[in-house]
Amino acid sequence: MAEISDKIKRTANAVKKIRPAYSKILDFYEKIFSAQEKSAAKTEIKPAQIADNIVSIKAKEKFPLISISEFLVDVNASRKLFKKLCKIINKSENHMSSAAEAVFIANENKQIDFNELYAALLHDNDAYFVNIASEIKADKDVLAFVTYNSIRPSLSMFAESASKYLDKDNPWGKGYCPVCGNTPVISTFESDGKRFLTCSFCWHKWPSARLFCPFCENRDAGTLHYLFSEDEQEYRIDICDRCNKYIKNVDTRILSRFVYLPLEQIATLHLDIMAKEKGYESGVPLEFQV
Repeated sequence: MAEISDKIKRTANAVKKIRPAYSKILDFYEKIFSAQEKSAAKTEIKPAQIADNIVSIKAKEKFPLISISEFLVDVNASRKLFKKLCKIINKSENHMSSAAEAVFIANENKQIDFNELYAALLHDNDAYFVNIASEIKADKDVLAFVTYNSIRPSLSMFAESASKYLDKDNPWGKGYCPVCGNTPVISTFESDGKRFLTCSFCWHKWPSARLFCPFCENRDAGTLHYLFSEDEQEYRIDICDRCNKYIKNVDTRILSRFVYLPLEQIATLHLDIMAKEKGYESGVPLEFQV
């Protein structure tokens, strides 16, 4: 994964030259993403096992293959990444630094049970995060940020193994992830102009119709539009007048550099501002936003 880490760094540097205002946040997330890729090389996950009859029923009813609570996590690899992320955040001197230090100290003092912590996230147990954050005197949102990002390699690997059960011959046709059921974080145009959506939780990528709102499944051309800048033709904002939501789109055919979607999500925050100034809302859950 060292090669991918190097590519992420080169991509971050390329974006910083174009948009210097992003330098600090890209430096921060480049370290986060590189640490995750290095951790992924050491992460071991038992592949998803789904019975054929269950796969058939879920495909017919358009249910996602697995629920979030069913994801498996390499606790040992995730715990080591958790510690690394705390150090990165603490050294970054941003709004999360002091909270990350408190989380790091709690980890060193063995105040965190990682099996319970990861189970709480996968079962959407917000009360657990409130309680543990209070006990270790840390910000709940920062604890959740570090927790999610420490298991993201596991989530992606497990989602990839589960995706092998998807019927590639029959289009999914839905705006939510066919693997875990979450909303997409970003959209892309790839070879032959095909559109793909990428999950905000497990980062699985699936094909989608070009004229389609993933949040309300609107296909009416009269109420679907997009915003873009002549200076950044590789990016645009797809907006829906029915549900008033938007999703950012990256045209990878235009970009000659390495495309790493988590980084593209960060490098386009100005598009989020543009969309919100025009009255549109992000379709990404708050917990998955920066």
